[in-house]
Amino acid sequence: MGTAERQEAPGIGVETASPAAPRRPEPRVLGIPAEPDVPRRRAAAREEPYRPLWVEEPARRRRLPDPVRTSAVRAVLIIAVTLLQAMVAFLCTMAGSWLAFPMVLSSVASTVVATWAALDVWVTRQVWNQRHGVVSAPSSTARALRRERRKARRHARVTARAQARIRRQGGGAGQLSHP
Repeated sequence: MGTAERQEAPGIGVETASPAAPRRPEPRVLGIPAEPDVPRRRAAAREEPYRPLWVEEPARRRRLPDPVRTSAVRAVLIIAVTLLQAMVAFLCTMAGSWLAFPMVLSSVASTVVATWAALDVWVTRQVWNQRHGVVSAPSSTARALRRERRKARRHARVTARAQARIRRQGGGAGQLSHP
């Protein structure tokens, strides 16, 4: 801000803003006036294209189902606490503290619980896949086997229809031998 634009208390004397354009209070940061080129920056901002702060990218893998994610978070927390307990037990043992024995016992118990939690993630994932199915593309071998089975079923149906037609014609006209 230039010296000619400063306002002072009325009656003391320096120029004030013109009556045609009302003045807005000036933005200040820590008591220091903001830069005077605010209108120029606004004009420059209009010329620049809009750029978002970040660009969303598609996820590489699908998100885990809610029950599986819940059990995974629980397992990670339990494993973290177990590692912390093991470290404290080791340090207490090295220091010769009375707390070493209880910490070792709780570390052993926590290890069992952490193993259970890790298995829980695996079991929950298997159960979810079984209940809700998974999208899978059959292999070429499976397709070939299904194609052969369909061909065999089709052949069996054609043969059965031909036999039924021969029997319907009746009177022994279509029979090659006696029954």
